[in-house]
Amino acid sequence: MLLVHGTCVDVAGVGVLLRGPPGAGKSDLALRLIDGGARLVADDQVALSRDGGNVHPSAPATIAGLIEVRGIGPLKMPAGPGGALRLVVDLVHGPVERMPEPEFADLLGVSLPLMRLDPFEASAAAKVRLAAGAAAQGLLPAA
Repeated sequence: MLLVHGTCVDVAGVGVLLRGPPGAGKSDLALRLIDGGARLVADDQVALSRDGGNVHPSAPATIAGLIEVRGIGPLKMPAGPGGALRLVVDLVHGPVERMPEPEFADLLGVSLPLMRLDPFEASAAAKVRLAAGAAAQGLLPAA
């Protein structure tokens, strides 16, 4: 098992790991995704385990069902285990390359599609939903 700093949501059965330093917008983007139908898996810390060629996310017991809402504090929210991770999103501030070359994140020996995204763009949640759908259909480049 591997414990990573990040936030994870399940978007229609697709596990999406949001990574970035504290204050990068992980919980904020997760809230917008949840508002659009995603489900919280874990906020702040994500436990990853490998089963064959899949990486499965879950929340450490001490923070299961909690999400930090900046300006309010930690709040309880329906949460549960996510589908296998199919997408990793690194949050960046500033311009994102228009047509990036495919990138991958290696987690527990499994190579997963990686995208970079400014979480505070108005379209950020829509971009994650589109990428998660593409990942579910195997339409993102494989390593």
